[in-house]
Amino acid sequence: MKIGFVVNDIETEKAEYTTNRLAMAAKEMGHEAWYMGIGDFAYEPDGSLSTKARSGHAKTYRSLERHLADIKKPDVEQLIPIDEFDVVMLRNDPADDADSDPWRNNAGVAFGQLFASSGVLVVNDPTSLANALSKAYFQHFPEIVRPRTLISRDEGMIESFIEDLGGKAVLKPLQGSGGTGVFLVDRKESPNLKQIIEAISRDGYVVAQEYLPEAVKGDVRMFVMNGQPLVVDGKYAAFRRTNTTKDIRSNMSAGGKATKVNVTDAMLEMVEIVRPKLVADGMFLVGLDIVGDKLMEINVFSPGGLGSAQSLYEVNFAPAIIAELERKVAIRQHYPEIDNHTLATS
Repeated sequence: MKIGFVVNDIETEKAEYTTNRLAMAAKEMGHEAWYMGIGDFAYEPDGSLSTKARSGHAKTYRSLERHLADIKKPDVEQLIPIDEFDVVMLRNDPADDADSDPWRNNAGVAFGQLFASSGVLVVNDPTSLANALSKAYFQHFPEIVRPRTLISRDEGMIESFIEDLGGKAVLKPLQGSGGTGVFLVDRKESPNLKQIIEAISRDGYVVAQEYLPEAVKGDVRMFVMNGQPLVVDGKYAAFRRTNTTKDIRSNMSAGGKATKVNVTDAMLEMVEIVRPKLVADGMFLVGLDIVGDKLMEINVFSPGGLGSAQSLYEVNFAPAIIAELERKVAIRQHYPEIDNHTLATS
C-alpha cells in the first residue's frame, strides 16, 4: 500500500507522536508511508489532485527519531498524484491552527472529501469530520454518556446553569482541543466568572459542563478502532492521564502523566453506547476521554498516546491499525462501489 499521513505541518511533528509510530509500522510491514502537510495539496486545472509529500527512503529504521529526521529533509519532497495513494489518514488537528492560520481549519476535510471522491480511502471519513469541527458534535451522542452541558454565549444563562449545578462547572470554548482555554469555576469562590465568560465568548460559543469529582484522578484515554476497543495480545490501548499540579487539564499536551488503567465493564459499556454512531460516521480510529462514568470528549481528528500505551504494556499497537487498513484496501479492490464512510469502519 501507499499510505499518506496528513499532519498540520511536517516541520512541527515530533518523533514520539502517534502519527510517526503509525508511519514506522507501515514501513516495517512493507508499505510506503508518506507525510503531507495541510498546505501541500493542489486541485489542478485538469481536475486532478496532487500533493507535495515526503517519505523516509531507508529500508529499515532503528528509531522513530531517525525516521522523522529523514522525513524532514527538504530534498526528499515529491509531487505525487493523489490517486496513487491507497489510503490517506487525516491526522491533522484543526484546533492547532485555529488562531494562527484559520484557513487551515477546513482545508483537511475539504481536500479529504475530494480525495475520497477520487477513489482513495480516507480515514476518518472527511464528511463526518467536517461535522465534528466543533465540540457540538459530541452532543449528538446519547445523553447517558455525557456530562450535563450548556452551549451558549448568554452570560446570564451560563451563570444560572452553573448555579443549578451547585456552583461548580468547567468552562471551555466550543472550538479547540488540547486543554486550551479550559477553566474550572466555582461560583462562590470565583469573582472572575464574568471575565472568564467574556474571554471565552469573545471567540465564539461557551461550553459550560458539569464538573465531575472523579476528574481529580485524571481521565482515561481509550483507543477505539472500527467502533471496538483496540486490543492487542489481550492488552487494551488505554491509559490514565493524571496531572500532579492543580491544573484540571490532564491532556498529555498540557503536562499530563500516563499510568496503567484497569478497563472496567462500565468503560466497555460506554464504548457499546457510542459505537453505532462512530461506525455510522466512518470514524475509523478515535480516542475516548473518560472520567468516572461519563465521556468528556471524543477525539476524532488526531488521537494520540499510542506511545504511552506501548510503554506501559510493552505492546506495539500500531501494526494492528495498519493491518486494518490493509484489510479495507483489499475490500475496496473487490467492492469499489462501497462508499468511503461505510468502508472506513467496515
